[in-house]
Amino acid sequence: MNESLMTIIAIALAAILIFVFPLMTMSENTDKASQLAVKEATTEFVNKATTKGKIDKADYDMFVQTITATGNTYEVELSIQVKDTNLAKKKSLAQSDKTGENVYYTVFNSQIMPELNGANHAYYCKEGDIISVHVKNTNQTIAQQLKNFFYTVTNNSTYTIAAEYTGMVTANGK
Repeated sequence: MNESLMTIIAIALAAILIFVFPLMTMSENTDKASQLAVKEATTEFVNKATTKGKIDKADYDMFVQTITATGNTYEVELSIQVKDTNLAKKKSLAQSDKTGENVYYTVFNSQIMPELNGANHAYYCKEGDIISVHVKNTNQTIAQQLKNFFYTVTNNSTYTIAAEYTGMVTANGK
């Protein structure tokens, strides 16, 4: 009886070693590939927007389509730091000809998305504005699910795939 119990335990451990750990390794590699794809897509999207001076709806839709092709769902946060155009000259004797400091105000998703979905299908920027895009996955990947099962990690709010990129606009959009 003792030997049959040990045989069953050995078979169970062998099954875990043969099937589960390679599955965990493959799913982690899939997450790494998704991470790389999302990072590249984010970089390309921001670079295209900074070069054009505007965020097109077509470019944004292509960006979202590219990152969702990884099989995950994502939260995309756009923010633009708009350079204030009402800069004053410094009033000191030593630097009377120098322009004052740059002042920025920030525009977020809630203000950008209506412009993309509006009549122009674009959000226009001007030279000197700063575009930032933050992306993170909202679903649990297979690697996360396996880790939670085997390591009893219960924090479901963590994300494994994330990317952020920032660039300064080099051309006026209009």
